[in-house]
Amino acid sequence: MATLGGTTYAWPTLLDVAKRTDPNGSIPTVAEILTHYNPVMDIIPWKEGNLPTGHQNTVRTSKPTPTFRLLNQGVTPAKSSTGQIVDTCALLESRSFIDVDVAELNGNTAAFRMSESKAFIQGMMDTWAATMITGDTSVDPEKFNGLASRYFSLGTTFTTSSQLIDGGGTGSDNTSIWLVGFGPETVFGIYPKGSQAGLQVIDRGIQTVQDPNNSGTYFDAYETVFKWKGGISIKDYRYVARICNIDVSNLLTASDGSDSSANILKYMSQAIDLLPPDGTGIRPVFLMTRKALSMLRVKMINKSNVYLGLGDLYQESVPRGQKPLTFMGIPCLRCDEISEAESTILTSTT
Repeated sequence: MATLGGTTYAWPTLLDVAKRTDPNGSIPTVAEILTHYNPVMDIIPWKEGNLPTGHQNTVRTSKPTPTFRLLNQGVTPAKSSTGQIVDTCALLESRSFIDVDVAELNGNTAAFRMSESKAFIQGMMDTWAATMITGDTSVDPEKFNGLASRYFSLGTTFTTSSQLIDGGGTGSDNTSIWLVGFGPETVFGIYPKGSQAGLQVIDRGIQTVQDPNNSGTYFDAYETVFKWKGGISIKDYRYVARICNIDVSNLLTASDGSDSSANILKYMSQAIDLLPPDGTGIRPVFLMTRKALSMLRVKMINKSNVYLGLGDLYQESVPRGQKPLTFMGIPCLRCDEISEAESTILTSTT
């Protein structure tokens, strides 16, 4: 977006049109150099919530303990117990305004508007994926809780602490590798009861809008509204495992003469065993940063590890011509919203 007089415009200017118009007057395909890669968005299952603001899960909190009895001796009746967990949804919204004369400048109004909408849609996808990883309603109440706000402590203080594996890194250049068993009864996306799933793109046509640089003046613009009501629900916490405290600087030394990288193959093997072995109908995936994925591939090449391979699953989620890296048959996917500047995760007491 252009900046004039210290004000940044929230809609395309003539300069934007010039950058997107080929010499023959057509709208070119924009090289999305700012695009983040979040193929996990193609995998998450979605369910309509049972609440107007989200979804309530009923989970088992205790099992009855049977009693050995003798003949002519009774036993005390027992029962299981359950609890409710409520996951809330958030409203993600953005708006695009394009001056009518700008959009119609070369006769390709629809094509130009679509070019701009693609950027908005990608931004919505990136933001949602980032919130899925780091969202924390105690910090940003307008968002929804993601993975990191639920799996945040080593030790035994919290129920989810058992699902964390310490990668040994210290400092503030750490990252995490997540193993998530997506499924309609384990980990899934949610949208409010009675609402529409996924991203809504609403074309409001030509609207009269105010010039942000000149109060009291107006012009006509095409308006497009982008809305997404959603969140993530973890019905069974055992279907998520987090390998935390992976030192990124050390990881980049993988296969070097002075290799000080974390043994991520060992940790990934441990993570698999943290998920229930009877998880039928789930789609487990490892999520990691670009650097972590690259170093995992290096380990595959240099160690000739039979448990690392190139699979055929989810090929729609990787660049064309490539096959996803797999570990023990589980796809390893790049997720650009995972940070490589995480602080060391410690054992929390509160």
